[in-house]
Amino acid sequence: MRIVLISGIIFVHIPFDMRTSPFNGAYGVFDWLRVFLRDSLFRVGVPCLSAISGYLLFRQGTTSLDYGKIIRRKTKTVILPFMLWNSAFFVSVLILQYYGIGDGYLPDLSESTPHTLSTLLFAIDGTPINLPLYFLRDLFVCILLSPILAFLISRAPLLTLVFLLLIAAWPVSIGIVLRNSILFSFSFGIYLSLYRVDVTAMDRYVALIGPGFIALAALLATAAYMAGPGLPLWLEVCRNLMVIVGIPGFWALSSIFIRSRIGQRLAGTGSLSFWIFCAHYPLLFCLWVLWKRGGSELYPIFYLLAAALALLLLPLTNGMARSAMPSLYNLLTGSRTRPLAEARAVQIRAAEDRRARSEQR
Repeated sequence: MRIVLISGIIFVHIPFDMRTSPFNGAYGVFDWLRVFLRDSLFRVGVPCLSAISGYLLFRQGTTSLDYGKIIRRKTKTVILPFMLWNSAFFVSVLILQYYGIGDGYLPDLSESTPHTLSTLLFAIDGTPINLPLYFLRDLFVCILLSPILAFLISRAPLLTLVFLLLIAAWPVSIGIVLRNSILFSFSFGIYLSLYRVDVTAMDRYVALIGPGFIALAALLATAAYMAGPGLPLWLEVCRNLMVIVGIPGFWALSSIFIRSRIGQRLAGTGSLSFWIFCAHYPLLFCLWVLWKRGGSELYPIFYLLAAALALLLLPLTNGMARSAMPSLYNLLTGSRTRPLAEARAVQIRAAEDRRARSEQR
């Protein structure tokens, strides 16, 4: 799921300006498709990823949880990559803006206040300059809160999840995390793990859940396309709830996809998904700068080129970095590098588990 979700997040961050906004309706169905991918379907990515993280953190229960060890490990695998990627992009933007390149799309760093600069660098109370990395910031906060969340879920699971769901749905910042939905989805993952919920039980209903989720995402995209760019409160609440509903929806779609040959190959990509997540926004920014300096006025050409080049160049640069500078690559990907033999063994075990579950049914 990770590689599919993170590849989808690329479509969420393809740049545009006021003149090329999909809500202008200049390109009809193409603009609706942009809203469908950006504001509906792949907006589910972060909640799904955080639910996976909460599930995996407590897969051995709470008794074997070494909080100090987890914080040290997550500092290395989450915070260190955040600082490396975000700082590198910050310096790159600073250099480009010094030469008058890329002005207008990102904040002018030379004119920013110390508070704005510290936020762009460290995401203290706002999004970092490498925008998608806010997820790593929020994920680490959830990990810090994980003993409290696990305690509440073990004592009052329904009350805790309903309360967090209300916070996720209502578009008001609570100051702890930058996106409220992550608290619910991370806690939902903890719930599934602590109570040993068999998530594969949904697989038998994929023919109903998968198309239902796609239809719901299309309905939301249509409403947002007609009402946007500013959404009324009721529609924003519906969108926030839809991204939560998208967790089982995407699970259903992935259970179909994993049966294909390409799905099997993607399941063994390992650190590639993290590389794509951290590197796609700077790449899209560079493509946008180049396009604005000499590209066509026809925005759909840029959109399709940006998506194609990102999906081509990011795996290519991932392989080059992994081969040319393995030590630095290991730091940039949070020590997620997995030997090929181990990755293949994981794929074999996963296939055997699926075959065993199929035989049991």
